[in-house]
Amino acid sequence: MTLDFELKALAPDDRRRRQATIGGRVFENIRAAIIQLQLKPGNPLSEAEIARQLGVSRQPVREAFIKLGESGLVEIRPQRGTFVRLISIREVANARFIREAIEVAIARKAAQEAGPEHIALLEELIARQKVTAETHDNVAFLRLDELFHQALARSADCEDAWRVLEGLKAQMDRVRYLSLPQATPLDTIIAQHIEIVDAIKARNEAGAEAAIRRHLSEILISLPKLAKEHAGIFTE
Repeated sequence: MTLDFELKALAPDDRRRRQATIGGRVFENIRAAIIQLQLKPGNPLSEAEIARQLGVSRQPVREAFIKLGESGLVEIRPQRGTFVRLISIREVANARFIREAIEVAIARKAAQEAGPEHIALLEELIARQKVTAETHDNVAFLRLDELFHQALARSADCEDAWRVLEGLKAQMDRVRYLSLPQATPLDTIIAQHIEIVDAIKARNEAGAEAAIRRHLSEILISLPKLAKEHAGIFTE
């Protein structure tokens, strides 16, 4: 297990002030490794080993495990250890349902309110996604996908709604990393993003709603196939 993360040594005077920042960075790093499937579902997690690799004490790692347990990404088993949770098919479906309800409202509002600067940013992110698709950089592609949906929320002045979604969709995100590019072609995602933006540009609320529904239903198409192909990392 390798985590790409470095921390500079802290001077005694600012160590306490920086401790919260360190804890947050440790949490985000481990979370990203789980979502990107660098840490596989079912794998045990060593508090001591992760602390060693990150160059931190065990305390922020222990606190990160607790937070990750609360978000459903790890399971802490007394007397047995901490493990990356299997991907719950039920939780993925529920998260997608909630996300659709929120993003449909965002898309309709964006079709009413998005300004030229918002449209330009959305189109720039799509253009960058095309580049990463050509280079087969799935991690960068999905990061741009994340930025696209965040920018969509910003265009409707709904950034608080996006922050709610960020806390809900961790299980979905693991499936999304697993699905690319075989189960969900990158060109399909790009075409769907273009369809969403075109509807917003046309002030077509119904069209924007339909486009975002189609886009967010993509995971329901790939999920049964992925659960069958990777049965060992999924649970009902």
